[in-house]
Amino acid sequence: MKIKMKTSKSVSKRFRVTKNGKLMHESANRSHKNYHKSSSRKRRLDIGSNISSADKKRIKRALGI
Repeated sequence: MKIKMKTSKSVSKRFRVTKNGKLMHESANRSHKNYHKSSSRKRRLDIGSNISSADKKRIKRALGI
């Protein structure tokens, strides 16, 4: 019987895979104390950002991809 890879649940909650296979994560500094941040800064942080190529292999393995 083949052993299956388990998905790391902590990683699956922090990262997501786009339609084209890119890895994304939420931007920092968006969770609290937003009252002194400008609207444009909050919108920019809302988008999220790509994962660097140095981390992709490790994160994909943890996601079970």
